[in-house]
Amino acid sequence: MNRTGTESAASAVPLLARTVEIDDPGALLALLPEADQVAWIHRGDGLVGWGRAAEYAFEGPSRFLDAAAQWREITRHSVVRDDVQVPGSGLVAFGAFTFSDSAPGSLLVIPQVVVGRRDGRAWVTTIGTALGPPPLITATDTPKPPRVLDFTDGAVGPDAWKQSVAEAVRRISVGGISKVVLARDLVAHLDAPLDVRSPLGRLAVDYPGCWTFHVDGFFGSTPEMLVRLERGLITSRVLAGTIRRTGDDTHDLVLAGSLARSSKDREEHEYAVRSVADALAPHCTSMNVPESPYVLHLPNVMHLATDVTGVIRHETSVLHLAASLHPSAAVGGTPTRDALKLIDDLERLERGRYAGPVGWIGASGDGEWGIGLRSAQVDDNTGEATVRLFAGCGIVADSVPADELAEAEAKLVPIRTALGG
Repeated sequence: MNRTGTESAASAVPLLARTVEIDDPGALLALLPEADQVAWIHRGDGLVGWGRAAEYAFEGPSRFLDAAAQWREITRHSVVRDDVQVPGSGLVAFGAFTFSDSAPGSLLVIPQVVVGRRDGRAWVTTIGTALGPPPLITATDTPKPPRVLDFTDGAVGPDAWKQSVAEAVRRISVGGISKVVLARDLVAHLDAPLDVRSPLGRLAVDYPGCWTFHVDGFFGSTPEMLVRLERGLITSRVLAGTIRRTGDDTHDLVLAGSLARSSKDREEHEYAVRSVADALAPHCTSMNVPESPYVLHLPNVMHLATDVTGVIRHETSVLHLAASLHPSAAVGGTPTRDALKLIDDLERLERGRYAGPVGWIGASGDGEWGIGLRSAQVDDNTGEATVRLFAGCGIVADSVPADELAEAEAKLVPIRTALGG
């Protein structure tokens, strides 16, 4: 395995990649071994991989552009034979980036084996400095479900977090900031180190319409696509404005209507859509930005959602687009610089990769990067079997601290349930 720090792109190791079509392998997550696995699954299709042919780490404000340059050099020096020629076949890397410019932990991982499925076609890609025959693709052992001993508050408890929300509302009312996103965390203490395949499998079943992911101990099931670039078409799904579901379908339809009419939630959503559209506009010859959002129904919550699309103006990579988009108002606030300063003042939390981009990139520069929401990070540094869960809420002038806490609790449900808690 090749592991670098923030070395120059010229340090790229030449790789060989070979993609061949295979029979449908069944559930992709069932193919994963216990160690060194990556995943990106949506409605049963997607990519899974294991082993590490190479790994590259990045830090600082230029981490996305440094990663794009590194990937360009990797693909330039590599030899790829791809018999399938669909998005996700050929040479691919998986990645996760931190929310903050100053935090360590952004990386690209190139697996040794990638198995993919899309539109009824399945394939396997082998990657390395030397290639043998394609590996046997078969289901592995059944992962052991985790047992949570307890959940404890993370950086701040519920009361302190509500006080931070109240202070954010006060500062917004003074003027200068329209929206800020405040996150909180929860720590799960397990009886043994987590086999991440277990919560991944449950998330993929419970939330098939989301993108279930895992990279380097960071896992979850995000409903929000930061950016997809595919053959010249850009897509970004913006979510902002949330209401918890009750389980009563009739009542939930009433709640969906109230969400769609809510001035507070529509204001929050408008800021997020505007920030995405403004960031993508320089890259596009044409764009479609719907005038009104729709309500996205998930098993635990409902969101106001808008799908922004555009046609690419010039050749670029999905990582360059991610650099332009992150952080959007959906995870930072408006205006961005002032909102990030307020987050530093009030949140008292190191987000790590939470709310940062996570996804994959192909040799052409196309790929899919979601926002790392409904997510958790396996903590390997404490000497204990712990997992940090994250959730955040958009705060605007009409926000009520108790309501925002309830929303954050609802957003923690997917990971809590996947862990058995």
